[in-house]
Amino acid sequence: MTSALFEVNKKYWTDRAPSYSQVNQEELAGCQRSNWLREISRQIQMVYPNRAPQEITVLDAGTGPGFFAVILAEAGYKVTAIDAAPAMLAEAKRNAGPWQEAIDFRLMDAQKPTFTAESFDVVLSRNLTWVLEDPEQTYGNWRHVLKPGGLLLNFDANWYNYLYDADLKQQYEQDRRNVQQNDLEDHYLSTDIDAMEAIALQVPLTGIHNGRIGISALWKSCVCVPLLLTFLSGSASGRR
Repeated sequence: MTSALFEVNKKYWTDRAPSYSQVNQEELAGCQRSNWLREISRQIQMVYPNRAPQEITVLDAGTGPGFFAVILAEAGYKVTAIDAAPAMLAEAKRNAGPWQEAIDFRLMDAQKPTFTAESFDVVLSRNLTWVLEDPEQTYGNWRHVLKPGGLLLNFDANWYNYLYDADLKQQYEQDRRNVQQNDLEDHYLSTDIDAMEAIALQVPLTGIHNGRIGISALWKSCVCVPLLLTFLSGSASGRR
């Protein structure tokens, strides 16, 4: 049984699938493609220095329109991509183009993957953790499907913590003005802000700085690289 919040979240991303897919298409056509692949490959090679991509199984949890799945499949990794929204998976398959057959796309809740234990060498996600209903349970579920000594790569940011911090609210509003003054596309304002803020207020990580929760005990048998807030994660224009 799914929660009411899960269904609200799923509907939002179903409705937004075409526009979010366009963002991914722009990334696939630009320098973000090589930037992300370089960083992810670097992290993977640190854990698996003597293994070829073809020997490494990767779970893209919450693939959305498939950006990670596409660039990793193209690089030779054995990729499984899951998402709870059929519309997102449909976009991901289209974006995969000639790599579609190389990716195992599955309709599945990224918070509760149903694979057998120790199925993957790498579990990765982007722009997902902030919206998790139960982060500790989800991390535990990811650990369950990750092989001992495996790698978790989690790229995200504090997209809506300005809802709980007056200073951050001022910075957010100034950010919007800066984007407008510099004639940049603002990915915050191109979303349904009211809907996203309503969701953000119902999930636990929104009000926690850097999403730091008590999960260290869960990761004794794997390499965890959580919440990498690098230049890759976004810019003044935002992504969520």
